[in-house]
Parts: sequence; C-alpha cells; structure tokens
Amino acid sequence: MWTQHHLTLPPQRRGFHLITREVVAAVPELAKVRVGLLHVWIQHTSASLTVNENASPDVRRDFERYFNHAVPDGWPAFEHTLEGRDDMPAHIKASVLGPSLTLPVSAGRLALGTWQGIYLCEHRDDGGARRLVLTLQGEVGG
Repeated sequence: MWTQHHLTLPPQRRGFHLITREVVAAVPELAKVRVGLLHVWIQHTSASLTVNENASPDVRRDFERYFNHAVPDGWPAFEHTLEGRDDMPAHIKASVLGPSLTLPVSAGRLALGTWQGIYLCEHRDDGGARRLVLTLQGEVGG
C-alpha cells in the first residue's frame, strides 16, 4: 500500500517543537500497516526535522541554544541577507539537520523508541505555517 497526505502546521515560534501526534493523526492508514515506512518531508528551506528526546523540554531548549551559538543571526560574513538577519542562519541549520525523516512502522504504529519524538525545528523568528508531505508505504495486514 502507498498513500500520501499533506499536513500544514500552524506557525510556531523559533525553536524545536514536538509534532509526533500531529503527524500520526494526519495518516489514518498508519493503523492498518503491519510493516512499512513513513517518510516525512518538509517543503521549506529554513525549517527542518529531526527525532530526539520527547520527555524533557530542556532538551529542546538546549538544541535551540546550541544552534543559535553555532550559527548566529547576523554574522557579518553572510551575503544572503535580503530576507533578514535570521534567514541565512536558518538555511544552514536546516541543511545540517535535514528536510526529511524515514521512520519505521510496525504493527500499526511508528516504531519510535520510548523517549523519541518527531521535532519541527523552526529556525526563523517568523517562519509562518510549515507544510509537510507524509508518504506511507507498507504491507497491510494483521
């Protein structure tokens, strides 16, 4: 079976946001898949996706602190500045983390570890709504 859905996430403040529930809710066919893969793609160049700790909000804040330190807004050497001080840093952060995830599906559920969740990594102060393409492939059955 193959199916595809589009999910538009509302605008988020800059930071790392858990979106696991929203992704799962957007793909109702997931419950029917015995074994498969869910590919999650973000259609933006200034936001990204990753999987990490889903319990402690400290982890998400520390991710934000680290990336803002590593790639600061307004670095004078950046040439691409027409869209604001946070735009080029957002492109770099998005490239480092990446635009997609491929997640295993087992017995109708994402096969994430106990403490794992899907993050939307918003790298802009005013990034706006973010669009995801969710493609599920797998073997249906019980």
